[in-house]
Amino acid sequence: MDNNAKLRPLYLAKILYERTDEDHYLTTMQLAQILEEEYGIPAHRQTIKTDIELLQRFGMDIQEVKSTQNRYNLISRQFEIAELKLLIDAVQSSKFISKERSEQMVSKIVTLAGQHKAEELKRNASVEGRVKSENRQDLLIVDAINEAINARKKIAFQYFAYNIRKQKKLRHDGERYIFSPYRLIWNGDYYYVLGYSDKHQAIGSFRVDRISARPDILSEEAVPVSADFGVDDFLATTFRMYGSECQEVELICDNSVIDAIIDRFGTDVTIYACDMSTFRVIVRVAISHIFFSWIFGFGGKVRIKGPEKIKTDYKEMVSRALSSL
Repeated sequence: MDNNAKLRPLYLAKILYERTDEDHYLTTMQLAQILEEEYGIPAHRQTIKTDIELLQRFGMDIQEVKSTQNRYNLISRQFEIAELKLLIDAVQSSKFISKERSEQMVSKIVTLAGQHKAEELKRNASVEGRVKSENRQDLLIVDAINEAINARKKIAFQYFAYNIRKQKKLRHDGERYIFSPYRLIWNGDYYYVLGYSDKHQAIGSFRVDRISARPDILSEEAVPVSADFGVDDFLATTFRMYGSECQEVELICDNSVIDAIIDRFGTDVTIYACDMSTFRVIVRVAISHIFFSWIFGFGGKVRIKGPEKIKTDYKEMVSRALSSL
C-alpha cells in the first residue's frame, strides 16, 4: 500500500471534521476533488466509500445519504455548540488569562465546531473592558504548579507587585519563595495556589498571575497536608483567599439577602428565624477587612451580632474610613 492510500482516510476525516456538520455535507465527487486539488491524493468513488466505512468503524459519527452522488457529513462532535459558547465566555471573561492568550484559545475552540458553525460562536458577552492579566507565561506557570502537586514536590518562584508607577517589582528584592503546593483554586476572578510556606511555616496562598515566571520544581518533597486541615473548609471560610484567623460569627440578615448568603456559604448553612423580616446565621469565617467589606456591601441588610470584639473591629474600620473623607 502506497503512502497516499494510507493517508487518504486521515485526510478524509480532517475534511469532514472541518467542513461538514449536521446541516452541511459533501458529496463523493466533492471529497474526491478536495483530496486531489488540496492534498494531491487521487481518489475515486469506491475508495472514498471504503474509507468512509473504515472511519465509521473507527467511531466517527459520519452519516451517509445514498443517492446518485452519495453525501457525507459528520453529525456529532465531542462538544456541543452551547458548550463551546460557554467555554469561549469563560476564557474571554477570565482576568487570569491574558488578552493575547484569550484570543489564541478562542481561535482554537472555534475550530472544534467546524467552519460552518464558526459564526454561531461569535459571542456577545460584555467582556471587552475587563482588566486582563499581563503575565504571558500564565499557562506555563499553572502547568508547572500542577505537575509539582501531582509529584508532591516543592516549588520555588519569585513574586512581584506593582509600584505607583505601574512598574512590576519583585517582592523582597527578588527572594525566591519556597512553597509546597496543595491545590490550584479559582477564587474571586483570580487563580491562586494554596499550600504551605517554608518561610512562614503556615498555610498560605499566592495569586498565580503575580508569579513572575514558570516556577522551578524542586527535588525536595512537599510538606504533607496536615491531617486536621480541610481544603474545602478553608475555602468556605476565606474571603478572596485572604488568609487570617477563622472564628464563628453570628449575623442578622434581611430576608432579601438569602441568595447572597447561600452563594457565599452554600446550601448547608443553617438558617434561624429572627422575625418576619430577618433571619440569623452562625458561620465560620476568616476575619479580615475583606470580610468587613463584604458585610458593608449589603448596606445594613447584614449586621454582625457577635462576638463583641468583631463588632468593635468592624465599627473601628468604618470609623477610619469615615475619618479619611
